Amino acid sequence: MKYYCIGIKGSGMSTLAQMLYDMGNEVSGYDDAKDYKFTQKGLEERGIKIFYDGNHSIDKDTVVTASRAFSDDHPEIKRIKELGLTFKPYNEVVGEITREFNTISISGTHGKTTTTSLLKHLFTDTIGCNYFIGDGTGHIDMKNKLLIIESDEFNRHFLAYHPTTAIITCIELEHTEIYKDLEDTIKTFEKFANKARKVIANGDDENIRKINFNNEVIFYGEDKSNDYIIKNIKLETTGSSFDLYKKDEFIDTFTVPLYGHHMVMNTVSAIIEALNEGVSKEKIKELLPSFKNANRRFAETIIGNTIIVDDYAHHPTEIKVTLEAIRQKYPDKKLTVVFRPNTYSRTSHFKNEFAEALSIADKVYLTPIKCDRENPRDFPPIKSEDIIELIPGSELIDDDTVNRVAKDKDGVVAFMGCATVSHLIENFTKALENIE
Repeated sequence: MKYYCIGIKGSGMSTLAQMLYDMGNEVSGYDDAKDYKFTQKGLEERGIKIFYDGNHSIDKDTVVTASRAFSDDHPEIKRIKELGLTFKPYNEVVGEITREFNTISISGTHGKTTTTSLLKHLFTDTIGCNYFIGDGTGHIDMKNKLLIIESDEFNRHFLAYHPTTAIITCIELEHTEIYKDLEDTIKTFEKFANKARKVIANGDDENIRKINFNNEVIFYGEDKSNDYIIKNIKLETTGSSFDLYKKDEFIDTFTVPLYGHHMVMNTVSAIIEALNEGVSKEKIKELLPSFKNANRRFAETIIGNTIIVDDYAHHPTEIKVTLEAIRQKYPDKKLTVVFRPNTYSRTSHFKNEFAEALSIADKVYLTPIKCDRENPRDFPPIKSEDIIELIPGSELIDDDTVNRVAKDKDGVVAFMGCATVSHLIENFTKALENIE
């Protein structure tokens, strides 16, 4: 078949395009963003063409799918309609792929990408697997029976998937433009979870415990009520370690080069599923120390005495745990954060929570809100300055004035946001190099 992916540089769409190509399809795509993005790597390796205008022809038998960031009045969407091509929503195309394999769907408000990446790491050189990771990384080998897939609750996408096993890392209110409240979120996760034969879930999460499961559930956490119990957590500058029990039976002590309590929880969910799929605890212990996290997850670059961290955190909880993780690894260094808010709905709803989370840092900078899919007139008036007013000493910057952050060098400078922060980091790096 032939597929045309609009918004092909988006993390999810790039991953989908790569998987469709690996399955033997002819794939091309369109994107507005001409600048290089890290999600292009897999596309370029496969020779998948990316177009930036509507001057190319598209065969009539091509199936088109598009990112939700592209509205119906976008010129390329209009052109597709005028051509009368078959259109399928992104999540439905992904859902069709999940039917083809024994699918492990990793879900949760936070932790999906890291947990999916952990499973890929544990399976690739042991039992083999296909994978869909939301950092622009995808792979299919039709010989593999197993598919691990990051399953996003945004726009209720994951309800189109067909999991054999579902992992739920945590549940919080997020995507407030989609979900009316926390109860709506929990009920949607319930629908998703009950599509699977088996669920592996964070039993310490009170919102997960509100789900009415109608299938086999394996709970993990520190509480003794769980099926798998975590004890003796040690969060150190070199990583994290913990003891894992199956009820009263000691399994082993595991060490992972990740930081923060939340990363211990993510690691345990991956260990449980790896054990269930037949990977030995000895092999898991051997593989975990060499794990490298996904793109834009605590990605570090060192320039002189400055450590630059690039992280996808865009929800208050994600910002909080990531800044705490940086404190774990670098307890004696000054911590500066540069945050790019994304979506007016999220920023408005969590204004106070953002201020509280960002205040963990010693110095805070924010950029103006960046959003491709929302009209600010549709939401209560909100701007980054509203958060800045709540954080003493914080400042507003943008791509052209990020060089001001250079005065906070010689420590850790964390750039955060789901909207691209690559230009911010690039300009900040140039400012540092000029000083050096």
